[in-house]
Amino acid sequence: MHAVFGASPFATPGAGVVVERAVNLDADTAVERLYVDHWDRLVRLSVLLVRDRGQAEEVVQDAFIELHRRWSRLEDPDKALAYLRQTVVNRSRSALRHRGVVQRHLARQHGTDTAPPADEPVLADSRRRAVLDALQHLPRRQREVLALRYYLDLSEAEIAEALGISKGAVKSHASRGAAGLRPLLESRDLEGGER
Repeated sequence: MHAVFGASPFATPGAGVVVERAVNLDADTAVERLYVDHWDRLVRLSVLLVRDRGQAEEVVQDAFIELHRRWSRLEDPDKALAYLRQTVVNRSRSALRHRGVVQRHLARQHGTDTAPPADEPVLADSRRRAVLDALQHLPRRQREVLALRYYLDLSEAEIAEALGISKGAVKSHASRGAAGLRPLLESRDLEGGER
């Protein structure tokens, strides 16, 4: 660790600072490239999970900060995007848990249910809203697999890596999730047709 971030007992004075700057420059450049190339897709992924654009942007921003902070400890920098995806999924889960706690607390405090935040600018299309609403009725893991597969076009291997599960589990969750979505969307279509 001294050789990367501090002066080594064997280094000339100031050598540690030069090495530290070189490592940070590489991290800065790499994280900046990932940010430019993948920001929008990672925000869309988080929006699918948390249903709030502002919160999704915070989740993704925090994921990039965490990646930058841990860059020197990455075993394989080529897997940085997979690390980011997994971090976004995990932080989205945490945000949903936190939101649920806050909403339950407010409901108890005021004796009423609170409505989820509106995200109309992101979900303007009614069909997309219907799919997102239906996704919320699926178990968490099925929802995450479907979001990664159909909204980010990730392969089964990439999904497995992002979620820390096997490819067989990805197939199983995708199949169950798709089967669970069908009746939800069909019933919504029937309700929409009757209006």
